[in-house]
Amino acid sequence: MKLSRTHARLAVVPAAVAVIGLALAGPASAHVTVTPSTTAAGAYTILTVSVPHGCDGSPTTKVAVKVPEDIIEVTPTRNPFYDVEKVTTKLDKPITAEDGDQITERTSQVVYTAKTPLPDGQRDAFELSLQIPEDDAGKTLVFPAIQTCEQGQTAWTEVPAAGQSEDDLEHPAPSFEVTAADGSGSAESASTGGTTAAADSDADDSGNGLAIAGLVAGLLGLVLGGAALVRTRTGA
Repeated sequence: MKLSRTHARLAVVPAAVAVIGLALAGPASAHVTVTPSTTAAGAYTILTVSVPHGCDGSPTTKVAVKVPEDIIEVTPTRNPFYDVEKVTTKLDKPITAEDGDQITERTSQVVYTAKTPLPDGQRDAFELSLQIPEDDAGKTLVFPAIQTCEQGQTAWTEVPAAGQSEDDLEHPAPSFEVTAADGSGSAESASTGGTTAAADSDADDSGNGLAIAGLVAGLLGLVLGGAALVRTRTGA
């Protein structure tokens, strides 16, 4: 009987660590988010917009993503489950491109309309290719999204005020902070997947860190359980 109680103690710590991990991951995954393949100013990046659930249980029928004003062109990846529409807006002042052409309009919004509604218990992701403005280092780019469902809609448009955390918002707008230029933000590196490889490397490092933390927590639980077992046998 004493040995059984000791085994129970050994199982408590790893289980508690797992529960804490799920509690931390839950709130972040509940929001519509944007994940860039790179955040360097001037770089070409692939943004992944994730939609993890419906509107209070109702299936998703449309997702409209607003593009920041200082971004001119966005190229959406085809998605077989949606009709994709690029909404353009006239520029107040034309921009001269590197080849001398005059740019008179910009992509202001990308709208995904579901051919079949996305069930509440499933997630989907949309990819947008664009160039991060060269002068935006240190700036936060915000991509407000309107999620329309069979019943109701959710506006992921809230932006934290100065000194406020995004965690304090109920429906934060998808966003990311632009980092300093790293000299690798060329169209060639984007097409060959160089930036994606860097992002995968960062993800692997992050995953390894979490795995190590979990291992340390598990070993600590074994040490505590072993000490309890020794005390139990000594007192027997």
